[in-house]
Amino acid sequence: MPVFLLAGGLDMLILNHVGASYFGFFDGDVEHVRKLLEINFLSYVAMATSALPMLKESEGSIVVVSSMAGKVGFPFTVPYSATKFALDGFFSSLRQEFTIQSINVSITLCILGFIDTGESRARAVRAAAEVLQERPAPRDECALEILKGAALRRRELYYRYSSTRLPLLLRDCAAELLDYLVRSRYRLPAAPRPPH
Repeated sequence: MPVFLLAGGLDMLILNHVGASYFGFFDGDVEHVRKLLEINFLSYVAMATSALPMLKESEGSIVVVSSMAGKVGFPFTVPYSATKFALDGFFSSLRQEFTIQSINVSITLCILGFIDTGESRARAVRAAAEVLQERPAPRDECALEILKGAALRRRELYYRYSSTRLPLLLRDCAAELLDYLVRSRYRLPAAPRPPH
């Protein structure tokens, strides 16, 4: 997780780490959900809280790398998605409190689509690629977009825009259509027909 240090202080905190999870139907493992909440949510909260005094002093930025799965329910990612929804709730609410208190620390929530995260996540990317009908976006381009969004102190960054922001426009006015479109992104075997 990179941070930028300027003149002995903290200018930008980028929260970008994730616990390993499976890609498949939710198996009822509550302990796995609890573990992911520790890594994917509570550690973000703890790190941001620890960094906040320095960020207030520098009028710096918090960058929260999240996912489209934190805005829309996706199949096969239930534990992961829950942690990303929690990030949105916490940091969007914290942004409101900063505004009320006139704290000049920006919070950029990065909503990412399917990204080729390289060898460290190769297994997860391969598992998703087997059923998703889209190719992952390049990680270098994604990293550059995150840095640009953070430097501009944007409220939210959507990457890639067409596969993240545009579908969210349907969420409030056509939720069932969005659900259908989400499911249609997957190559799934036909469900067996019940016997007559």
